[in-house]
Amino acid sequence: QVQLVESGGGLVQAGGSLRLSCAASGRTFNTCAMGWFRQAPGKEREFVAAINWSGSATNYADSVKDRFTISRDNAKNTLYLQMNSLKPEDTAVYYCAARCVSGTDYYTANKYNYWGQGTQITVSS
Repeated sequence: QVQLVESGGGLVQAGGSLRLSCAASGRTFNTCAMGWFRQAPGKEREFVAAINWSGSATNYADSVKDRFTISRDNAKNTLYLQMNSLKPEDTAVYYCAARCVSGTDYYTANKYNYWGQGTQITVSS
């Protein structure tokens, strides 16, 4: 079992930065791939970024590439998402998720076993 709690959301102006954290509890965090997803009102949940268990490999959605950085600290059981150059279209609820089974599909939400409750990011223009 992995329990996930996101923090760091809020309101920011376009062009600003925020860092999200996702604190994990449970004994298997460092064996799980981790991901960030987001869901805007009236839209489906979409992939943002993912990182493998060791932090040696990352994947990003084209819409956030070169602006967002995913990282993890396995010693602290924490996942991060550094978001720079934020745009109004980044406004959404952001969720962290853990994938604790084998596989290479980091992009599909239903491949992840555990989810946090989400944190709201609002980017004003």
